[in-house]
Amino acid sequence: METFVTMEIKDNTFARQFETVVPEGMLAVEYSFQEKKIFLTKINTPDSYENEEAINALLKNVLELSSEKNYRVVPIHPKIVSFFKKNPRYKELLPPGIRI
Repeated sequence: METFVTMEIKDNTFARQFETVVPEGMLAVEYSFQEKKIFLTKINTPDSYENEEAINALLKNVLELSSEKNYRVVPIHPKIVSFFKKNPRYKELLPPGIRI
């Protein structure tokens, strides 16, 4: 059974990123919008941050928010593409024609 960690995420529209605070600092996923699509372009972590579980939890929360708003998600950053490959249930969020 997969655990789903809910974390407090702030949509910082000025910086165009979803943010959450972890003990080591801030985790963020940068994005841009275009025609009901959200492009996830970058993951920002504190220096030498290695907590993949927290990064994955942030991505899951971002994808849940995107799903609630009926956005299509275009993963740009390699780690986010890899996340989609490991979590096929989120592939329904991809726009038509995009395969991962």
